[in-house]
Amino acid sequence: MITAILIDDDVNLRNGIRELLAHFAPDIIIVGEAEDVASGVAIMDKLKPQVVFLDIQLNDGTGFDVLEKLTSKNGKTTSHIVFITAHEEYAIKAFRFSALDFLLKPVDIDELEIVIHKIRTTLDKKDNYAHIDLLLENIRKKVDNYKRIALTTSDGIHVYEVSDIIRCEGEDNYTTFYIKNSKPIIISKTLKEYEEMLGEYGFERIHQKHLINLNFLKSYVKRDGGYVVMADNTELPISQRKKERLQELIKSF
Repeated sequence: MITAILIDDDVNLRNGIRELLAHFAPDIIIVGEAEDVASGVAIMDKLKPQVVFLDIQLNDGTGFDVLEKLTSKNGKTTSHIVFITAHEEYAIKAFRFSALDFLLKPVDIDELEIVIHKIRTTLDKKDNYAHIDLLLENIRKKVDNYKRIALTTSDGIHVYEVSDIIRCEGEDNYTTFYIKNSKPIIISKTLKEYEEMLGEYGFERIHQKHLINLNFLKSYVKRDGGYVVMADNTELPISQRKKERLQELIKSF
């Protein structure tokens, strides 16, 4: 059995999630509910659930306030957090960089099933929840330029400096990250997802399989169809349609 609580000021949404979990994940048991920051903090502190479904916008504050107050009181949040939100771009971006789960309103069954699978996987790993600290750090600073990213691997969640990522290589639904002074790590997400996340941080998609950090670009070689040499001496091909843009970017350095 997995214990969970619902914190949302919409009773209809709470009832809806309760019914969906009963049908699709009967092993996740709702042991308590709350509708605002104060009651949310109290019930999380008292019950210490394994999972919390937490709305961002509450009557007396936000879901982030709930986590901030618990962190201040107990030092660390040790529940798996699933945020519930309307389509708020700033929050979704923060969740993606922090590797946190979220559900958009109205809750989609397919998305819920994905989150349920991730809940079970994460609890099995006994995660240290460092990514929650990363989220609160970014929300607290109200930044839009994230300097660190949380990556979920088969053995847990790890936080890295975005500036230390040399390149990413995609293969089907997996992406391998090559990071300065670290071993390569494999993430079960597509390269396209990380292209969307990292595009504004100096990363450029040069090939169907390759996303590079331009700060680690060592040289551009025109012969043999065109390729780049990265700071780690890796040689990567450039697709024909990407050559002109890459040349323009290099000229602007």
